[in-house]
Amino acid sequence: MAPVDAVIAIEKVSVKAFRLMLLARMLDDKFASLYRMGKIHGGVFLGRGQEALSVASGLSLRPGDLFAPLIRDTAGRLAFGEDLVDAVRTYLGSGLGPMRGRDGNVHRGEPRKGVYAMISHLGAMISVINGGLMAHRFTGKTGSVGLASMGDGATSTGAFHEGLNQAAVERLPLVLVVANNCYAYSTPNDRQFACKTLLARAAGYGVEGVEFDGTDLEESLDKVNGAVQRARAGGGPQLVIANLLRLCGHGEHDDASYVDADLKSSAVGRDCLKVAEDQLRQEGLLTPETLTQWREEAARDIENVVAQVQREPGPDPYQEDWSALATKSLVETQWPS
Repeated sequence: MAPVDAVIAIEKVSVKAFRLMLLARMLDDKFASLYRMGKIHGGVFLGRGQEALSVASGLSLRPGDLFAPLIRDTAGRLAFGEDLVDAVRTYLGSGLGPMRGRDGNVHRGEPRKGVYAMISHLGAMISVINGGLMAHRFTGKTGSVGLASMGDGATSTGAFHEGLNQAAVERLPLVLVVANNCYAYSTPNDRQFACKTLLARAAGYGVEGVEFDGTDLEESLDKVNGAVQRARAGGGPQLVIANLLRLCGHGEHDDASYVDADLKSSAVGRDCLKVAEDQLRQEGLLTPETLTQWREEAARDIENVVAQVQREPGPDPYQEDWSALATKSLVETQWPS
């Protein structure tokens, strides 16, 4: 690729990433509004402040890869190809969504498309991604990568240790993206781990690692994509540590009063959406008029989809096939006595 073409390609990625971040932020805000109106049953967990890292994860993957998103990965899900209507259907319990109105509003996925439904959460998805990558190996599928998202709290669990250790021993193409948002719910970093930085754990497991500013879209795109490419090229597991701050409570039920005010005013407390907006403006890729247009388009799309889904039926307990597997013939049955 010629240098000029490379610059144009990077600019297109930055613009696409920003628009997905904007859509994800506005969609999350809509979910929060619906939750406060009593229209959503269950929790609502916003990605506010983590959209740059999330969108970088989704855009760095390609069809055939495996993705285990976090509860705050609306941007990453959209970037990896999730339809807006499917996100809304899951939150509102529509029987027409990919989860058919079950498994809770954030535990959504489409394994056939490479998106695994989340286990709440705490490191458990590493072993699930490992299993998928091992299956690819056993069946001769090459060139795929598995990316698992999690927060800093997950790195303190046994599931994290076992999963990352297995991936390291097997040299799996796993990319483990950790959003170090300074709190495991309300537990600060200094009560979670004694190492100076989570990046130190990479050497302990014998894997490559990188740490960066997760509030910076351009840096997020560069570092996450680099890790994915190293894993895809046979470099083994990659530990990605992005430092940022969750700019909201753990969920809409939480006021985040425990967050240190100094963190909010520090560099780690920057709003990644505003940082990305400023970067695009400085590069001549965004004008106030264009931003207004993008916001209006996103708002219109979200409102239309929400209106559509609110008219859709929920699952009918008398008609629904509640088997765990989509193929009826594979459902286990009791042996005759």
